[in-house]
Amino acid sequence: MIFFDTTSAASWRHSSGLARVSRRLKDELGGAATGAAWSEIGATASGADWFFTPELFSEAERPGFTEFLARRPCRLAALYHDAIPLKHPSITWAKSVARHPSYMKLLARFDRVWAVSAASREELLGFWRWQGVCGPAVEVLPMGADGAGAARALGGAVNGTPPPRIVAVGILEPRKNQGVILDACEALRREGLEMELHLVGRVNPQFGGPISRRVGEAARRWPGLRHHARMDDAALAELLSSARATAFASIAEGCGLPLLESLWMGVPCVCSGIAPLLENAAGGGCLVVAGNDLAGWTEALRRVLSDDALQLRLAAEASSRPLARWADAARVLREALA
Repeated sequence: MIFFDTTSAASWRHSSGLARVSRRLKDELGGAATGAAWSEIGATASGADWFFTPELFSEAERPGFTEFLARRPCRLAALYHDAIPLKHPSITWAKSVARHPSYMKLLARFDRVWAVSAASREELLGFWRWQGVCGPAVEVLPMGADGAGAARALGGAVNGTPPPRIVAVGILEPRKNQGVILDACEALRREGLEMELHLVGRVNPQFGGPISRRVGEAARRWPGLRHHARMDDAALAELLSSARATAFASIAEGCGLPLLESLWMGVPCVCSGIAPLLENAAGGGCLVVAGNDLAGWTEALRRVLSDDALQLRLAAEASSRPLARWADAARVLREALA
């Protein structure tokens, strides 16, 4: 039996990447996994069972968890995401920053650990070396590109609804870097190139105020700029299917699900050149912008908006390249945790 950690997920009401990963893996594992809080495992698990957690944790948030790991009522497996709170503490929740060193150390006590990308794998192994910690081998679990289970889209036609749409998915906050996308679009509009820009994601209540205010002010001058704070999976799939391209300017990610989900929908993605996104962009369908380069973003968006041949080629690459589904990720877990 696989006991799937839902300690925190039971109370989540948002659609962050962490929430998406947890929900989709749990769904695709189906009857092979039973959702449970970690504190319930000791009384029900046997030594042959597995406890699998895709969540973040620390002793401070889960009193007794360190002793639970030492007692080992069953075998232990985990999914590692990223070290963003350690790399960008000034724009990350203080609670997350305080939790993260303990979380990354405790992962070394598990029997099996997967990472959400090769870049995050190297990050975790590097942290363990720095801390003098010996942990298990870390493998990469390919993340699903199929979102909530949408059918794979076939690229092959340039969206003909004027003006062309750019969609940017992600919580409004400094890390997601929507400001550079706005800057680039505003520069293009001054040149006379019109487009719609749809920002999809809630506002970070601690760090998202400045970008949220800027979006609101810009939208009063630009009717084509729209912010969707909430959007269900069906509506998001419909919006993506109408997009000329997506834009993902994040300065830090563990994986970058919006990039993968864009490619699944056959929509080219203009993305920043950070390691996890480079890893996922390498198979085609993307334009990569090196660094936080406004000139680069302006040129990349200009090209994908105005060059039909380029957009068609990128869409064809997106539609034809191999992409993992959440069912594939769950299969890896079922076979490894048998």
